Amino acid sequence: MSLPILICDDSALARKQMARILPKDWDIELTFATNGAEGLEAIRNGKGEVVFLDLNMPVMDGYDVLQAIHDEDLPAMVIVVSGDIQPQAHAKVKSLGALDFIQKPISTNGISHILQAYGILNTGSDQNNTPAMIEVDFRDACQEVANIAMGRAADLLAKLLNVYVLLPIPSVNVLEVSELTMTLKATEQYSSISALCQGFIGAGVAGEALLLFHDSSFKDMAKLMGFENPEDSNTEIEVMIDTGNVLIGAFLSGISEQLHMQFSQSHPVVLGRHCSVNDLVQENASKWSRTLAMEINYRIEGHNIQCDLLLLFTEDSLPTLNNKLNYMLD
Repeated sequence: MSLPILICDDSALARKQMARILPKDWDIELTFATNGAEGLEAIRNGKGEVVFLDLNMPVMDGYDVLQAIHDEDLPAMVIVVSGDIQPQAHAKVKSLGALDFIQKPISTNGISHILQAYGILNTGSDQNNTPAMIEVDFRDACQEVANIAMGRAADLLAKLLNVYVLLPIPSVNVLEVSELTMTLKATEQYSSISALCQGFIGAGVAGEALLLFHDSSFKDMAKLMGFENPEDSNTEIEVMIDTGNVLIGAFLSGISEQLHMQFSQSHPVVLGRHCSVNDLVQENASKWSRTLAMEINYRIEGHNIQCDLLLLFTEDSLPTLNNKLNYMLD
């Protein structure tokens, strides 16, 4: 009898990659879910004896699914597959009953080793496990790349500050300048921000990384970084630059690893301090035309710290990015 396997991930690219690396001679019945609520329903219906579960998903995230499996005593062996590689994330999913944790992107050898270690994999079946066709569009693929890069940056920041970074679902869209303006203005609920910009360039790809640092976050971040005068004006600039170096550098590194390309970065430039988003947009919108925007909102658990990271790729970069992503899908 075929083993019911569930792949639960909001990314079509992640579902396709996961299905593609499962052993071809494994006698399984494969089911897909695009969010935690769908996944939980599939488990309740007996379609997830083994579950490959993402953490950051809409409707219901992976933590909630693990909690529900525990509370309802559902017969599911869960292997978490996530870009959130912080040690606290590992510990939390294990405490909720997850069998193991796999870091994205996944390798064929890595998944086979884990399946064999837990006695889940029975090879030698005559069945040829060919996964169903999954369509992946450009935006979805970019979002999964951003998701993995986001996790790399959060892990570095968490280790440097000994904190846990709360991760959102990345927002990825191809935007006109007017739409980008509206995206930036979405942060206007905050009284004022300070902004840092850093250019980057690779083979056929260029853009700017924009860090919006909410002014209310400076004091807590300065204390975590060990600055003696957290309210000093020069300290604020150092905090912003140090945070930008960590988040922007690690994020770009995460993208370069996945797309197999290198980026050079310019020196960071302070765009504005203690200003409104509207002022920032008015002064800089002329250089942001049609762009691919990756937006991540980082928050630190237990602290009043929040900053938005935007990666703005030029329109001329889109063909190269599309070719790189297509190569990943082949």
